[in-house]
Amino acid sequence: MKLLFATGGTAGHINPAIAVASYIRETVPDSEFLFIGTADHMEARLVPNAGFNFETIEISGFKRSMKPKALMDNVKTVGKLLKSEKDSKKIIQRFQPDVVVGFGGYVSGPVLQTAAKLGIPCCIHEQNAFPGITNKQLAKSVDQVMLTVEDATKHLEPKHEPVVTGLPVRGELLKKDKATARAELGIPEDAQLVLSFGGSLGAAPLNNAMHDILLADADNPQRYHIHSAGTNGDAFLAQLVEEGFERIDEATLRRGNAEVRRYIDNMDVCMAAADVVIGRAGASSLSEIEAMGKASVLIPSPYVAENHQYHNAMALVNRNAARIIEEKDLTSDSLKAMLEELLSSPETLFEIERNAKAMAILDARERIAQIILSLAK
Repeated sequence: MKLLFATGGTAGHINPAIAVASYIRETVPDSEFLFIGTADHMEARLVPNAGFNFETIEISGFKRSMKPKALMDNVKTVGKLLKSEKDSKKIIQRFQPDVVVGFGGYVSGPVLQTAAKLGIPCCIHEQNAFPGITNKQLAKSVDQVMLTVEDATKHLEPKHEPVVTGLPVRGELLKKDKATARAELGIPEDAQLVLSFGGSLGAAPLNNAMHDILLADADNPQRYHIHSAGTNGDAFLAQLVEEGFERIDEATLRRGNAEVRRYIDNMDVCMAAADVVIGRAGASSLSEIEAMGKASVLIPSPYVAENHQYHNAMALVNRNAARIIEEKDLTSDSLKAMLEELLSSPETLFEIERNAKAMAILDARERIAQIILSLAK
């Protein structure tokens, strides 16, 4: 059985595809895999590192601007699109897949459209509550649409009824319990722990809003705080050093009960130990929050396509499974007030945790694999 995966651009598209392909590789050892992506995005590194064959096409998205440079770039994009369809056809005809799977990103467009025209069974997975342009178009022609959350259904016109499969989460996250994680971090059982992060690069608005809260939590004997400033947050880290934070190592600062890192590389431990999680509303992060049944304050990034993080967050907020502060309303005071509301009410925390856990689909990898394999047959 031959399976072709098309995905790229961000880890939110790539990692779930790799997780599903890896599961199929384990359960159907005689399967053959090929991933199609682009040479200049992270799939070119992540996919080969996971042990899968990888080929590239050249594709980019259209820019929504009437500026001369944007218009020229869009003309080039049309040329890339035409060439990418030809290149996709060559790869598909050479590999002869039994099914083609799209996990998002611009690269999915020409690959899935070409496969559908050739009569090959096709399916796509949409990670966000508000689908991107590529998947909106593909939904009209592929054989099966898989969704992380049901809310995405109202934004699609699929050929067949969509199936809610959830989004795969890292297995290590499901193995951690709160007591063990707290012992590993040295957090007392009766203390509160806040975990905050703005993604791997960081988010300046979140860092700025977190500043006063970190200073207060550093001196609060009943509260611990772990914050990731992101790899772009060196200026923020330097500011904290001037304000009394001690540099533990190149990437970690500490003052009292507050710890600030450039990047959190043991997220499974930190999230398991936390009482409240503060962060953006990417699909992968939300699936992890749901899987671990965590109360969260979500601050959607307004800079992403279709404002999809806002819709992702509202899928939880509308089910009383999270709280939201839009970035335009984010201040240290607004964030502190919401934190205090949650942490001062164990009953509220418990209800939000329970509702978040109820949204989790822990066998997403298996559900997606089953649909792919059924199409392949």
